[in-house]
Amino acid sequence: MNDIVMTLDAGGTNFVFSAYQNAKEIIGHVHLKTPKKENGAVLEDVLNTIVKGFKMVEEKLPGKPTAISFSFPGPAEYELGIIGDLQNLPLFRGGVALGPMLQNIFGIPVFINNDGDLFAYGEAMGGFLQHINQKLETIGSPKRFKNLLGVTFGSGFGGGIVTDGKIYPGDNSAQGEINRFCDKFNTDFSIEESTSIKAIKRMYREFSGSNDESLEPKDIFDIAEGNKPGDAIAAKATFKKFAEAAGMALANAASLTDGLIVIGGGLANAYPIFMNDMVAEMNKPFHTNAGEDITRMEVSVFNLEDEKDMKKFLKGDVRTVKVPFSDKTITYDPMKRIGVGVTRLGTENAISLGAYYYAVNRLNLE
Repeated sequence: MNDIVMTLDAGGTNFVFSAYQNAKEIIGHVHLKTPKKENGAVLEDVLNTIVKGFKMVEEKLPGKPTAISFSFPGPAEYELGIIGDLQNLPLFRGGVALGPMLQNIFGIPVFINNDGDLFAYGEAMGGFLQHINQKLETIGSPKRFKNLLGVTFGSGFGGGIVTDGKIYPGDNSAQGEINRFCDKFNTDFSIEESTSIKAIKRMYREFSGSNDESLEPKDIFDIAEGNKPGDAIAAKATFKKFAEAAGMALANAASLTDGLIVIGGGLANAYPIFMNDMVAEMNKPFHTNAGEDITRMEVSVFNLEDEKDMKKFLKGDVRTVKVPFSDKTITYDPMKRIGVGVTRLGTENAISLGAYYYAVNRLNLE
């Protein structure tokens, strides 16, 4: 675990470089402005900036780096390190072999992955998943969780899946793309129409009748909480609609993953106002033609940021049963449940830690 891994958080505004060793960040961040097409930049400018950033990191390291590992927007063939046509970075067009380029320059393995996958992996290896399992262990519960769905609410709606210590790979580098779910309120639209920063801003304007486009989600949250002047009713309605749309999407996703859910991204900071409604939507029953209700999911969902819900979740339904024809007993917890909580590492830190662990695990396999 002494490997030194150089990392990058590639954003449309800034490239943020760093390095990790023994699962800890070992240098300060190196910030470089992202070259933009509208400012006259070409692809070579972006590539040279990435190389420059990693070389600046390399100069600060206490030893030779073992690998480069980082998140980059899709679409991409992450296994091959080839980046496709990017919306946030329009200079990437037609397929750019970014991974092989960096490997040729630095002479070390290069791993690139989706930010949603690396967010989930970081929270699984050193954040939310461990946090919950440690709580279960502390109270003596036999229950443990191995699966994690990581979800980011920000400029988009992204996701990643970790199962039993590994990122779920997919066959086309398109796993966990929950942004392609349909919107609960208009099935002709993507779920991002109700679960992104632009969605919060638009819905507040619609509910309030305001034309003010300067208000950010933090402002709308403060209005809802009564900490800023504005239409509090419209602000609360905005986050309720957001919660219901997100809850429907997460219920669909969790029906396949059957594990804990951790949320991150800028909008996750508003969890006090939307988490209860989101979890309620996940637990909402379906109706049948026979006039009966069935549970929305096979499992119950708990808000793990709520003290009472957390206690119920941890307690479960622990039982001890005898093994027939013997004097042995087995303790187990048959309560089918999952929980939703907020990042324990911070979104950016989780992504970087996920990149580190991903590289180390890959290196150990090669």
